[in-house]
Amino acid sequence: MSLRRSFLSRRFSRSFNNQNRNERNGVESGRLVGESGGESDGWGSMLPELLGEIIKRVEESEDRWPQRQNVVACACVCKKWREVTKDIVKSLPINNNNNGSSGKITFPSCLKQPGPRDLPHQCLIKRNKKTSTFSLYLALTPSFTDKGKFLLAARRYRHGVHTEYIISLDADDLSQGSNAYVGKLSSDFLGTNFTIYDSQPPHSGAKPSSSRASRRFASKQISPQVPAGNFEVGQVSYKFNLLKSRGPRRMVCSLKCPVSEETTIVKNVDNSKMMQLESASSGFTVLRNKAPRWHEHLQCWCLNFHGRVTVASVKNFQLVATMDQSQPGGKGDEETVLLQFGKVGDDTFTMDYRQPLSAFQAFAMCLTSFGTKLACE
Repeated sequence: MSLRRSFLSRRFSRSFNNQNRNERNGVESGRLVGESGGESDGWGSMLPELLGEIIKRVEESEDRWPQRQNVVACACVCKKWREVTKDIVKSLPINNNNNGSSGKITFPSCLKQPGPRDLPHQCLIKRNKKTSTFSLYLALTPSFTDKGKFLLAARRYRHGVHTEYIISLDADDLSQGSNAYVGKLSSDFLGTNFTIYDSQPPHSGAKPSSSRASRRFASKQISPQVPAGNFEVGQVSYKFNLLKSRGPRRMVCSLKCPVSEETTIVKNVDNSKMMQLESASSGFTVLRNKAPRWHEHLQCWCLNFHGRVTVASVKNFQLVATMDQSQPGGKGDEETVLLQFGKVGDDTFTMDYRQPLSAFQAFAMCLTSFGTKLACE
């Protein structure tokens, strides 16, 4: 009897060890699949040529939101799919324009890439006066009442005599220490000169601004991966116009656009240096507002917004590129509107932009139009 009991005990021990080994192998294999994000299954092992062709066809067929969310879904399959999708979205040109951007909005990084060249992106800005917040949406329909797809949000803060607009990817987290922070807009005392700051360097080798207003954090270094400062990427200046003696507002913008590779830095300018800003170096894209015409019958200044603006306001403007007199034939098109901003409701505004401006730059320039400007009105 003892021999039989010993044999059964040995057989039970062997089967128990095999069961534990199988469970342990199953857990390890499950962990491997989970950590690789599907790399070990059929989706991640697909041939690169076939995978690239599939994602390319999806990208070409879904050119507008909300259908374009299918392109984002492809990037969520696994790491391999995400890398291929990002490369295809970044490399596809539009209208034979080889500047490395298709003008389509797909990922958050696309908000800092140039917009389309021919047909502008039509957007809406919603203002909340109680919370001093502004939300940017990509319009999906011609209606001004539909919100569309959320892109960016901003909140106005007052620091003494200065005003700042913090711009973020998250409407519920509007702080410079947030991972959703993308940049900010800072103004002077009179609200006539604005500086646009980017959270990321506009090009390799760029150095953050040394001014105190450009600091993201109180301390100099938080983390090696997070820059302690912001990077200056543009200036917006309004000309002095007390009591509207010279007509509506006049503004000049100098921007480091995404397609530019120069690293020239333009300092703050006042009204006496506006002409110097207009003749800035070619490293910047210089824009000015399109001059409105006086309508005798309506007794007001008018611009043709092609139905995209319905309410008269001093905030309405159109920006065009200035001519570069230093080069033969000039540079820029003073008839093509690159950025258009106007009022359509009490707290609703339209924003239409195109290349070479990005959504982030266009949104920052439109934010400069809000608020009272004693020296311009």
